[in-house]
Amino acid sequence: MRKANPTLMKEINLNHVREVMKQLETATKPRLASMTGLSVVTINSLVKELHERGELFEDSFVPSGGGRPAQTYRYNYDFSLALVMYLKEEQGQELVSAAVVNLEDGILARENYKMPVLDRAYFRSIVGHFISLYPAIKIIGIGIPGQAVNGEITVSSHQELRGSRMIKEIEAEFGLQVLVENDVNAAISGYCMEHGEAEDQCISGIYFPRRYPPGMGIVLDGKVIRGKNGMSGEIKFLPDSPDWMSEMSTATFVDVVCRILQTVNAVLAPDKIVIYQDRVGEELWEPAWRLYCEHHPMPSDPEVILQNTFQQDFETGLRRMTLKGLQSNLAPTS
Repeated sequence: MRKANPTLMKEINLNHVREVMKQLETATKPRLASMTGLSVVTINSLVKELHERGELFEDSFVPSGGGRPAQTYRYNYDFSLALVMYLKEEQGQELVSAAVVNLEDGILARENYKMPVLDRAYFRSIVGHFISLYPAIKIIGIGIPGQAVNGEITVSSHQELRGSRMIKEIEAEFGLQVLVENDVNAAISGYCMEHGEAEDQCISGIYFPRRYPPGMGIVLDGKVIRGKNGMSGEIKFLPDSPDWMSEMSTATFVDVVCRILQTVNAVLAPDKIVIYQDRVGEELWEPAWRLYCEHHPMPSDPEVILQNTFQQDFETGLRRMTLKGLQSNLAPTS
């Protein structure tokens, strides 16, 4: 029988204690031993290491049933931070939103920067600004309307992003991992996280921005379906797509959306389709979709949900995805 690797076992135990401390926020060593199932001797060693690393703080003393008061420890959620940045449109202006997030998903700082045309040097200067203020930043999450392959943005609705290697530039300049996520993937992930509707379901999210082509994200059993090179959901490449950059009547828009939903339903048969758009309301959409379904039989009947929370879901999903990457990087020192 192969013996367990002591270093690996220590890492597993450290992560176990770390996760319990994140949930409890404060705990004594005896309580940690009880919650983790680890021996008091092991807990003493692990708590000592986490305290020396700065992940745990000594907190108050509490009565211990007749003996000496027990030392409590408090988890330091600011031990490692994430910088989350994404492109968004607000009142017709192109902005870069940047936020510093701790391990509790708490926002320590947030700023919006006007950037009508993506200036890579200016973008990197924003990164540098936050890293200088928050040296505990260990990962950068960037949300983009497109896809990156091997550090190069190969597909994007924003022309200035296509062919850009800004991800590699940022990694090289700051020596930090950069996690890049498609905006619609992040948004539908954020929607599922907020609504708790991911397990055992296929949920598709489709974003119809003004002046740009649509994009789609797919979550199956809580995981994003990415496809080869992350290109799943690039529905702007569907045949007979309209000119999304031009003005479109409401009737034409509704018809195009119905046809896209029919295609998505035929291929994926999702449980739910979340539509992010701001052109039509429920009172117009619902009868139009019912009439379309009467004339176009489909294999299943998904729940179609109109949402106007794209930016909110985008940021939520991007933050949580970036924090997941940050937590996986919290490897203990050997």
